[in-house]
Formats: sequence, structure tokens, C-alpha cells
Amino acid sequence: MTRRDFVMAAAALPLAAQGAKTKPVLCIFSKHMSEFQWDELGAKAKEVGFDGVDLTVRPKGHVLPERVAEDLPKAVDAIRKHGLSVPMITTDLKDASDPAAKPTFEAMKKAGVSLYKLGYWNAKKGQGVLAAAQENKRKLDGLLALSKQYGLTAGLHNHSGPYFGCAVWDYRELIKDVNLREAGYYFDPGHATVEGGLNGWRVSLDLVLPRLKMSAIKDFYWEKSKGQWKNHWCPLGEGMVNWQAVFAEYAKAEFSGPLSLHLEYPGGDDLPSIRKDLEYMKQQVSAAYA
Repeated sequence: MTRRDFVMAAAALPLAAQGAKTKPVLCIFSKHMSEFQWDELGAKAKEVGFDGVDLTVRPKGHVLPERVAEDLPKAVDAIRKHGLSVPMITTDLKDASDPAAKPTFEAMKKAGVSLYKLGYWNAKKGQGVLAAAQENKRKLDGLLALSKQYGLTAGLHNHSGPYFGCAVWDYRELIKDVNLREAGYYFDPGHATVEGGLNGWRVSLDLVLPRLKMSAIKDFYWEKSKGQWKNHWCPLGEGMVNWQAVFAEYAKAEFSGPLSLHLEYPGGDDLPSIRKDLEYMKQQVSAAYA
């Protein structure tokens, strides 16, 4: 186990048990380097300046669910040989009945990866949020019952739009009584600001900090097009997310888990764009954790 992987394991513990303050691990969401195979992915991510990789293990990802048992350990090894960590994977798992669930968790255990992002539960037309919470809690409980057998920790990602969990409070209903080692938040300040407006994102941030496991990093601004307001993703620092406040709270909470850089704007997958956003993220983390 590398030093970075040890830090990731510590990130799955309650914040009070994590000890001395350590900076987060700066990762690239591998979706944005999809043209590179595992070895080149590791080489390019290292060259750009990342600490680790948030590896996609889902349909059309770097590791396909139907090949996860064979390929995940190989992919992780190929990336690690470049001196990088693979602290987390991004999956599309939403239910223990998914045939990929058990093989994914077995492969994670074998590869020494402890954190995984779940998929999304879409909001169903005509279904109230309380009914959705009951249904999705049953699904999550089944998934956690399986993943905890392998010592893994799930991260629930808040996504703006018609998704359960967009308001973060929805997820609280699912995990408020769940052991901290089994599940927590994969907090996205960008999506939280889309949904949270002036101050709602702060409420969400305060809610997630005690059991924050991972964080997705992306920026946006509102744009009026053809008479309609739409959120427009953009390079870090050019949008509406209050990064200084976000990272200050992360540092205050001594969060040391993975920060996964997402570049959803046109041209974001180009290496110059990735380098630029990574440099901004590094500056913000350095200033907050100094």
C-alpha cells in the first residue's frame, strides 16, 4: 500500500480520527482522459501534475463492469506504477441486484481501493420525495450490506436536476443512521451551487462535512439562451462557485480525501484545459491548507 492509499483509507474514518491535517489528494476524473489506456492514463496524469486518478468503472468507462474482476486490478497497477494513487472509482451501481456489484467490490478489495461513487436514482414522475427516499433507502441498504463485507465506503454524489439527492437533504434521510465507515457524501460544490443559489449550498456543505468522503470539483455560471436560463459549465475560477469558502471549510474540517477534477465544458478534455484547472485547484488548496 502506498502512502497515498493509506491516506485514502484514513479518509473513510470519521474526521476526528484522521489525525494531523493532510492536504487532499488531487485526482483527475478519468472520463476526461478517456482517449488514454491505463498505462498512458497514469503517465499523462502524472505528467500534468495530479496525485491520483478517479477511475471510471462503468459502461464506456476505463474498466467495463462485465470485465471488472480481471481488469480493475490491472488498471490500478498500471496507474500506480507511475507513482499515482487510485483512491476511488466511479461506478453506476445503484442496487445490490446489479450483477456487477459483487465482482466490483471483490476487485476493489483485491486492488486496495476503498472508496466508490454510486450511480444516480432518477426522480420518478408523480413520486414524492418521501416515497422516493423509502425506495432508494432499501436499494442503498442492500448495496451497503454487500460492500461493507469488503471494508468499502460508498460516496453519494449530489447532482443538480431531476435526480434524487440533488438537495443533499434527500441523501441525509438515507444515511443518517449508517455507520460512517460504510457511506458518506461525494460532495459537489458546483451542483450544490446550481441547486442552492445564494446560501443553500452553504447549508449543504455544513450538512456533509462530518461525513465527507470525496469531492467533485467543477464550476459554472447561469446563462440566458433563447429566453431560457441554463447553467453553463466553465473553467475553475470563471464561474459562480465560492471556492475560497469551500476550500476554507474543507481545511477547517481537515478533509484529506480525494478531490476529483471534472471539466464538463467544451474543450475541457484537452490537456491545456486540464492543466489550467489543476493549477487553479492547487492554488486554492495551498492557500486554504497553509
